[in-house]
Amino acid sequence: MSDEHAPNEETLRQAGQILRTGEGEHQHDHLLREPLDRGEREIKDEVLRMGGLVEDGIRAAIDALVRHDADAAMAVIINDRVINEMQRAVSSLITATIATQQPVARDLRFLLSLDHVTYELERMGDHAASVAKQARKLAPLPPLKKYVDLPVMGELAAQLVHAILRPLVDIDPVRAREVAARDDEIDRLYHRTFDEVLDLMRADPANVEPGTRILFAAHYIERIGDRVTNIAEDVVFLASGEIEDLNP
Repeated sequence: MSDEHAPNEETLRQAGQILRTGEGEHQHDHLLREPLDRGEREIKDEVLRMGGLVEDGIRAAIDALVRHDADAAMAVIINDRVINEMQRAVSSLITATIATQQPVARDLRFLLSLDHVTYELERMGDHAASVAKQARKLAPLPPLKKYVDLPVMGELAAQLVHAILRPLVDIDPVRAREVAARDDEIDRLYHRTFDEVLDLMRADPANVEPGTRILFAAHYIERIGDRVTNIAEDVVFLASGEIEDLNP
């Protein structure tokens, strides 16, 4: 390079100042984001803990049903209070994070979506407790055709709760849609259980009480599947900003 095209000292000084300013702004932005990132990580961890408790509650309620264990069913009902308290705590944490960190755009959408997810998980916990209440009532009675498809429905619902948490954390709409599609199997089992239990109730009046309780429990599990789909829709919204009905 010839001397006439070489940058002079003033140009080099200005370039150095621009670079230093850019680095300083980057460090400043990082420092500003650090509390928000830390808050989001804490909230995500708590949401995952809630999901784990809901999953455990569903399985425990079904296990109590199958084993005719009224005490175990009661434990599920009592433990639902923990999920309720967690939902309130996480929602308060989200509110505080929004108020203090003033997130915008994607961060705000993420926090608001997680707040809705905690509501859905809390309602799933309530549904699991409702299944346990029916299990307590059914415990003294002989099983009506091994509760038809109820145990299979419960296990599938627990699997879906577990499966939707990773797409939520990763904001993975493809996997979220895959999880939502599996709710169709819960719906299919619910309708089959409904029809079969009605036939059993018509055939023998003694089947009316246990049959009615099985139908209630099946309805609560079916609602858990619907709420998993709602979370999948939240994931799609997070990824695209679009509201999409995954269970038309």
